Amino acid sequence: MRDDNCIFCKIANGEIPSATLYEGEEFRVILDLGPASKGHALILPKNHYRNLYDIDEATASKAICLAKKMITKMTDVLGCDGYNIVQNNEEAAGQTVFHFHMHLIPRYKNDNVGLGWHMGELTEEDKKEILEKLK
Repeated sequence: MRDDNCIFCKIANGEIPSATLYEGEEFRVILDLGPASKGHALILPKNHYRNLYDIDEATASKAICLAKKMITKMTDVLGCDGYNIVQNNEEAAGQTVFHFHMHLIPRYKNDNVGLGWHMGELTEEDKKEILEKLK
């Protein structure tokens, strides 16, 4: 289940060289070429899934377990102060390569990495609407 036109499929399957931190049967973890901070890595499944909407639950579960394993090890290696795990779905959410991937972004005190957003307010009307539609 690969897409021959997908650059992340090619990287994940070793057709394009990468700085590989981990490789297993289902995933490759590489250093990001455009890092937000020192040690920024990507988890890439070897099979092609457009995003979280398309990936099967078993593979998604393995990806988050791998993320935990990697950030635990990389925190010691890098001496960072924390981690962001970011996973974007569709263009409106910032996805630019349409192959499921997770960003593992080491955080350092005063690093100025901008991952924040402006806090809004949950109104009673929005809360009721959302809860009602989920029933």
